Amino acid sequence: MLKPSTFMNLSGNAVRYWMQKENIAIENLLVVVDDLALPFGTLRLKPKGSDAGHNGLKNIQEILGHNNYARLRFGIGNDYPRGRQVDYVLAKWTSEQSAAISERAERAAEIIQSFCLTGLELTMTQFNNK
Repeated sequence: MLKPSTFMNLSGNAVRYWMQKENIAIENLLVVVDDLALPFGTLRLKPKGSDAGHNGLKNIQEILGHNNYARLRFGIGNDYPRGRQVDYVLAKWTSEQSAAISERAERAAEIIQSFCLTGLELTMTQFNNK
């Protein structure tokens, strides 16, 4: 598990460094990101895809030279005034979100554990759309 100390927009540097240092195969890489495009608490595991405007994913794709790595998107919703995205992303959880976050984080941990133990395809079959 890696929590980069770089800015999110430069997380590709940390991903590349640790993949090279620990000789991690691309099929063993799972990037977990927040996602404004998904409703709060939605969890979506994908084998590859576009950055969808996420600057961290964009940097990882630039550094790796492709987008063929698994990602778990954790929906945080988009309930913010126009132009206030940064404030929304960095703000404290609302009381409704706080009440739901433990269960959703536990579910995300189950997905991550399954990815590590059984692989991407079986994990997607077990958890996506449920």
